[in-house]
Amino acid sequence: MTTDATPRLRAVLANREFRALWFAETQSLVGDQLTVVALSILVFDRTGSALWTAAVYGLTFLPALAGGLGLSQLADIYPRRTVLVATSLLQAVTIGLMALPGMPLAVLCVLIVLAKLAAAPGISAQNSLGREIFTDDQRYLQSQDLRGISSNTAILLGLAGGGLLVTALGTTWALAIDAATYLIGAFVVWAGVRGRPAAGERGAGWFGAIRYVFGQPRLRVLIWLSWLVGFAVIPEGVAVPLVQELGASNQAVGWLLAADPLGFVVGTFLLSRYVSAEGRRRALGLLAIVPLLLLTTFVFRPNLILSMLILGLSGVAGAYFITVGATFITWVPNEIRGAAGGLYRTGLRVVQGIGVAIGGGVAQLLGSAGTAIAVAGAVGVVMAVPIAISWARVRTTGSPGIVTS
Repeated sequence: MTTDATPRLRAVLANREFRALWFAETQSLVGDQLTVVALSILVFDRTGSALWTAAVYGLTFLPALAGGLGLSQLADIYPRRTVLVATSLLQAVTIGLMALPGMPLAVLCVLIVLAKLAAAPGISAQNSLGREIFTDDQRYLQSQDLRGISSNTAILLGLAGGGLLVTALGTTWALAIDAATYLIGAFVVWAGVRGRPAAGERGAGWFGAIRYVFGQPRLRVLIWLSWLVGFAVIPEGVAVPLVQELGASNQAVGWLLAADPLGFVVGTFLLSRYVSAEGRRRALGLLAIVPLLLLTTFVFRPNLILSMLILGLSGVAGAYFITVGATFITWVPNEIRGAAGGLYRTGLRVVQGIGVAIGGGVAQLLGSAGTAIAVAGAVGVVMAVPIAISWARVRTTGSPGIVTS
């Protein structure tokens, strides 16, 4: 069911079940920012090695790839509230163990991997539950807008004060706080979300989700639209050399990194407040091109202020991304939403990682981070235009089907 009304963001919080999911996720995200900073400080203090610090940080991403591919289907096989509560408790235990003073580095790495593996089915369960709670397209999309605003605000808070807070509290307390957020989240979800039976059956699983997603033209194009973020994320990977190129202090790195998520929050609010769900779907192709087009202006070597403005505006236009993800989940049958959502997020992480790596390589080859960003924007536009044309062609065709095992 779709409605033309565009209710305010706070209207979705009137739903008790969504309010519980949103609160549990948001406070855990804030705690996660502390953990990322705490782990970096902890590992560097013990080893004095930038390589070890980067390697341990990389462990926060790699397990999510494997988990997204294999474990996300648990959100279809078992009741989703149960999956979300169980994974939250497992994360609370693993992060709590990390907080123990003197934990050996090898054990710390294992615990990081376990915590991130547990996160995959939990995220799939949360995303799938959101669509079960809101059957109205507009309300569901607005619920995802609120999640996007909250998650990016948490990132901004982490950039702004995570280091200071961890320094003041110490790494042990920072990790303990994050573990506590998962305990609180598990309780809130169990108390506030209604129990539902498992949506899928054993047998369809992840391969069934792959066959379905890539067999549907509309879902296939949505995947391509999401992969364009691999170009848009490149400025994050070259922020440090870009600041040096601009002749600014290292403090400006945080400002540059904050520009995009701040713009994303603003763009999400504007779209949510003033554009209907259908209007946003119609504009997806155009909105996907704009952020990349803005990045091409780095060829003119803007100064620090203009660079922040460009990245901020790119973030505003990049708010289209929430509509891509919400539409994907909406058009996937409920019984495979967990596995399909895992496929979607895994692809997203892969293209982001590849984008950052290639962007750094191009910056090294060209001797200029700004030029590398401009090249990424230009290549992204070339890729985005045919994808936008494909979206205009397939947007109104087809309909969700039922997957059988």
